[in-house]
Amino acid sequence: MALNILPLFHRVAGQRVVVVGDGHAADAKRRLVERAGGMCCGETEAHHARLAFVALDDPPAAEAAALRLRGKGLLVNVTDRPELCDFTVPSVLERGPVLVAVGTGGASAGLAKQLRLRLEAILPHTLGALADALHAARGRMRERWPDPTARRAALDAALTNGGVLDPFDQDASGKVENWLNGSDETSGGQTVEVQLRSEDPDDLTLREARLLGTADAVMHDPEVPGSILIRARADAVRLAAGAGQPEGARLIVVLRAPQ
Repeated sequence: MALNILPLFHRVAGQRVVVVGDGHAADAKRRLVERAGGMCCGETEAHHARLAFVALDDPPAAEAAALRLRGKGLLVNVTDRPELCDFTVPSVLERGPVLVAVGTGGASAGLAKQLRLRLEAILPHTLGALADALHAARGRMRERWPDPTARRAALDAALTNGGVLDPFDQDASGKVENWLNGSDETSGGQTVEVQLRSEDPDDLTLREARLLGTADAVMHDPEVPGSILIRARADAVRLAAGAGQPEGARLIVVLRAPQ
């Protein structure tokens, strides 16, 4: 099943969102909208809205409502009808401003829920406090590291596993001030070579996956599959193997294709 979807977070605070239907499913959508600060309205107010939820038990009625709303320019979600949806609703884990959304593109809401519950047990409740502290410190971070590349490298180093602001450290939010006032600087450029054992990204070790996910630049053999390269940051520089190292890169990962 191809899931050609683009994950986004949509701000609805103070905005009208259409909810069509009655019963438990419709009530759940209303709670979802209101929890995000949105205002639920009926189809008659669709001209004020950009999003719509349709929760009708009758399939022809649900499809007709979706067509009407889509014709008015709204993005539509139809309960239990992924083929009629312009967007799907993920299972969401909340830690203050930190939101982790698990979606399957409508393939299985139950699977998304169970994955979210596993993550609930792993991610500490203090993540929200850390996010708030980092948000409040943005100006200070710009002052200490005016160069965006250096600032990102410093933050990556602090937030990494075992770093001074390790997100799994429940006291991390209280260490932000000391981190900003400290004299520690991110280490200079480093190049790490990873010899792939297979084309399966699940065969990456935790260390290799972490390095790939934090690298400023990735050099790779042409044979390295996209399923591996997608594990790198979207803004990481991509280079052909053997190319020169980009200026300012803190960490470069060299990927070698499996033998």
